[in-house]
Amino acid sequence: MQKRKLGNTGLEVSALGLGCMGLSFGYGPATEKKAGIALIQSAFERGVTFFDTAECYGPFVNEELVGEAVAPFRDQIVIATKFGFEDGDSKKPVNSRPERIRAVAEASLKRLKTDRIDLFYQHRVDPSVPMEDVAGTVKDLIAQGKVKHFGLSEAGAQSIRRAHAVQPVAALQSEYSLWWREPEQAVLPTLEELGIGFVPFSPLGKGFLTGAIDATTAFDTTDFRNVVPRFSEENRRANAGLVDVLGKIAEGKHATRAQIALAWLLAQRPWIVPIPGTTKLHRLEENVGAAALELSSADVEAIETALKQIEVVGDRYPAQWQQRIDR
Repeated sequence: MQKRKLGNTGLEVSALGLGCMGLSFGYGPATEKKAGIALIQSAFERGVTFFDTAECYGPFVNEELVGEAVAPFRDQIVIATKFGFEDGDSKKPVNSRPERIRAVAEASLKRLKTDRIDLFYQHRVDPSVPMEDVAGTVKDLIAQGKVKHFGLSEAGAQSIRRAHAVQPVAALQSEYSLWWREPEQAVLPTLEELGIGFVPFSPLGKGFLTGAIDATTAFDTTDFRNVVPRFSEENRRANAGLVDVLGKIAEGKHATRAQIALAWLLAQRPWIVPIPGTTKLHRLEENVGAAALELSSADVEAIETALKQIEVVGDRYPAQWQQRIDR
């Protein structure tokens, strides 16, 4: 698989990473540990060198899973993890106080069975802690050799600028896909100006863009999509047109919907590295195949033209989560 550089910091990773959250958290029952390890190792065998986790995935168990899985090839890959929630629990308030960041770094190093965190993201902006204090704390961890690179997640343009002025930001991780394109307005131009890489999470629209989900799909009771407005039965039915259009484009390229959605992201900028997640080997292989699918400028234009006819409906987060979005 081809490599890409995340911004100007020299951090080089595979063109596609693996989002590991769903192996332990968020999308129904956790994958059995042995199967999770096998999937992560299969990703590495297929050229993936960028693995994304966080203390709050589980909480904690996902970092342990990733640490055990990558141990045989630790020095050949990049591990990204995150701080930013009270007690490592995403249901609790955000907490990026310096002492909390330092504590998370120490705990994550142990769970990941490593001596350094390659990319340490602030999971969500904490309005009660100045961004300069957050960036300064990570800068100290970098000076100590415990962290290699600093990242932000779901941060707005102003927060990105404030952080970058203290400690260069290697990457921003935020949602970006064919059905969530808000980053194009202010965030992507800011990243381009500052030389910061972009890591889209949910690049397949939390599974919707694959075509495997329709209005009749029933989610497990522990699946967070049950509370996401965009995944209401009514909105899934309304958004089916997007999946249909994607299917027609995919047929023309002898590819799958997922591969078109990922290839479209890769075609946007050379410093974009999507991190699709999956628990299934055949989906992993499908996703990895997207890295070899090149879309011409005419292909991208055709996708844009086709999608202009489609209006995506439904908020991407429930109301109580919207408060955590940094503008």
